[in-house]
This record gives sequence, structure tokens and C-alpha cells, in this order.
Amino acid sequence: MRRKIISRKSLPVLLVVLFIGCYLFLFTISAQYKNQDARLMTDVGRLVPIQVKEVIKGREEEQIKEILQEAKEKNLKVSIAGKQHSQGGHTYYKDAVVLDMTAYNQVVRVDPDKKIVTVQSGATWADVQKAINPYGLSVKTMQAPNIFTIGGSMSVNVHGRDIRFGPLIDSIRSFRLMNADGEIVNVSRTENKELFRLVQGGYGLFGVILDVDIELTDDVLYRSVHEWIDYRNYPAYFKEKVLANPEIEMHNSRISVAPNHFLTEMYVTNYYRETGKPLADYNELQDEKYVRRNKFAFGLSRHSDWGKNFVWFVQKHAFKEGKEEYISRNNVMRPEVQFLEYEGKNDTDILQEYFVPADDFPLFIDRLREILHNNELNVVNITVRYVPKNDEAFLSYAPKEDMFSLVFLINQGMSQKEIDETGKVVREIIDLALELDGSYYLPYYHYPTKEQMRKAYPQAREFFEKKKAYDPEERFMNEFYKEYGQ
Repeated sequence: MRRKIISRKSLPVLLVVLFIGCYLFLFTISAQYKNQDARLMTDVGRLVPIQVKEVIKGREEEQIKEILQEAKEKNLKVSIAGKQHSQGGHTYYKDAVVLDMTAYNQVVRVDPDKKIVTVQSGATWADVQKAINPYGLSVKTMQAPNIFTIGGSMSVNVHGRDIRFGPLIDSIRSFRLMNADGEIVNVSRTENKELFRLVQGGYGLFGVILDVDIELTDDVLYRSVHEWIDYRNYPAYFKEKVLANPEIEMHNSRISVAPNHFLTEMYVTNYYRETGKPLADYNELQDEKYVRRNKFAFGLSRHSDWGKNFVWFVQKHAFKEGKEEYISRNNVMRPEVQFLEYEGKNDTDILQEYFVPADDFPLFIDRLREILHNNELNVVNITVRYVPKNDEAFLSYAPKEDMFSLVFLINQGMSQKEIDETGKVVREIIDLALELDGSYYLPYYHYPTKEQMRKAYPQAREFFEKKKAYDPEERFMNEFYKEYGQ
């Protein structure tokens, strides 16, 4: 049998065809991977990457309603996202439609007489501050950085530096919520009041928060003063010198993670109401200062014990005992550091937060020191905040008594082995907090066990049952709910 031999004339044509075919094949594969990458979603912690179906920006009510209706018709899950600073997959779910609310961001109106601002849930606290500052008004409760969305802050029920106001739920007057059927319901303490308690601290599981009425307070001038104290004296100092002094309205403190003063030295910053100087000289909103310096300091603390010691040494000189500064309330609530912007190739920064009864703070610190000495956990910073008793939110983190919260900034590796090692230490610290009738904060990576969650949040089982009652098809989903609620 004779073989057909390709002629020399046809060989170039064949090579071109093969080249084009290979190119189209590789282009198709590349496009598929590119599309997959576009659908690969994560949050600021970068420990829970998940493939989602698509991300859609919510821009107006009718469009959001159409998205929910289409999801119902196609039996798709819906997750709700803001700035995505929760770190346990709270804002997305495998193969879900992710509703990005950051474009739904208008400040609707400011009522200076009633001290109320109405704002869409995708707006940030920076947007609110810009709108209300000209009226001499200020937010009651928010995170110290102002980069988060209002809807996201409500969904985790944040707390802040102001010791005279409780968590965010305290200052929310009312809001409108779009449920899984696309219906809009009014929610307040008198109308759909159960939803008021469920949605705030509800992690986007009950519906889409639309516009919100938030109670405001006056923007005032503060005189900030630093003091250095022994951690053992902190509960008495706080009760007698801070909480009992009505002139102090805001308070912040840090405890050393430097090896030379490990969990022993603390400095506090108290913000006294100042009436001897005009607010107008200080109330222009300020941009963040010392960004490079602060990032450099965190870099040193992140990568060496020497760096931690050096940074604490610098802080002792920068925050000298009795040093005074003047600052408006709105500027106290501006960013200190561009929050969690670190993007290491093999490591990441995460947050963990523990709530401890105020009187048990020294005991918690002593036991914590033992845990951290016996384990390797790269704690970069610990901030201490006061959290007054409040049981209004269904998943309240301080329902029985006043607490101190300890906010840990931790640097960890991203391999499964390193995740497991971090989880082991985190669970030990949670056990310690629970032993002291404390709790922990839910917006972070799912290191806690289900049993620990039930102990910290005794109403969790009822909370998840009500989730199913209000959303029987479980249209609103995220990885947090998958882990603890199903």
C-alpha cells in the first residue's frame, strides 16, 4: 500500500493551520483559567479562596430585586459583600452570586435637628463623616478606621473607642431590608423588631440591608493624654480614673507584645472633652498621617523579635506620659494605618478578638502569657477596648457584663500546616476566655469549634433556626453559615 506524502508546497499551509489550531487551543484554555481566576474570591485574610458563580455590583433597589428573583428562578445562592474585611468567608459561598454593595453608597440626607443621617448600606463611614462634619455632627459608634461599609459594620455589630456608647446596634434607629423574595420590610425596635436583633450581627444571612437611619452625636474637641500603667492595675485604673470621669469620652490602650516587656507594660490614651479651645480650629477632616512609618513599624514587628522590641521602644518615646494633643471627635475616628493591606506571598495578617470580664483582665493576661510562651504564634499587636454590657443583638458578645476586648493582629503562614498550628493556639485562647465567662468575635477565620461557638453564643442554635424560618430556601448563604449553621 502506497503512503500519501505531503508535498513541500502544502507543508507551510499545514504548519500555519497547526499553529493557528494550537494558538486557539491555548487561548481557549487561558481564557478559561482567566475566567476561573475572575470568579475565585477571597477576603482580606486570604485563607478561604472560593470559586463563585459571579460578582454583581448592586446599584439600585429594582436591580437588586431582579438579582434575587433570578437567583430564585435558577436556585442559586446569594452572598452579600462590602469591603470584605471579615476573614472567614462571611461574604461569599461556593458557586454563589456575590452581591457587591459598595456601589449602593449614597448619603441620602442629613437631619441636623434630629441628629439623624440616612445612608445606603454600601457607603463607608468616610462617606458619612464627609457628609455630617459640616453640620458639627459625629458618629456615635464605629470602628476606628473609617473604611468599612455601613451594612458590613451592622452585619458584625461593631464596637468602638467611645466608652459612653455601646455597640453599633445602640445607634441604629431603623433600616429597610430586602428579603429573599425581593420584598422590602421596615425594621426598627417597634416594627419587625425580631429582625432588628437578628440582622445586626447577622452576617448577611437574613437579607440585603438597604438604607439606614443612624443616630448621631455632636462633634467635639478632645484633649488626648497618654499614660503608662501596669497591666495588673488596669481594671481598677479604668473604673476609677476613666469610667468614673465624665470628661473622658473615648479611650484606647495597647499592651506590649515585645519580648522585653511581653504582656506586662501598657499605655492608654484618654480623650477628655475640651471646652477651652474652639472646635473650628481642629475640625477639618484630616488624611492619614505617617502611613509609611506605621507600615514600616508593622513590618519590623511582623518579621523579628528585635523589631517588636524596637517598635515598643519608639512607642514609649512617641506616647510620653502626660503628652497632650488636640483632636476633633471625627478625626479620632479616622484611619491610623491602612488596615490589613499586607499581601505577603506565603504569609498573611489575620485578626482575632477575645472578650474578657473586666475584673478578670490580669488573670487572662497571665494565662495568655503561658499559652503564648508554650506555642509559636506571631502576635504583632494587641489593642484593648472597653465593651459595655449589651444583649440587644441576638449574637451579642457581651450580654451579661462589661468586658475588655483584646484585638490581636497575628501574622501567620498560609500553608495548611501553618493554618492548623495557628488554629490550635487560637482554640486554646478561646477556651481560656470561655473559662472566664468571656467570649470571642465571630467575623474571623473559622478556627473555633462548633462547641466553642455554642458556649460563647448560647443563642446560636435559635439564631440559626430563625435564619431558616425567615429564609427557608437558604437563599442567603456564606461560608460562615456553612461551617457553623448547617
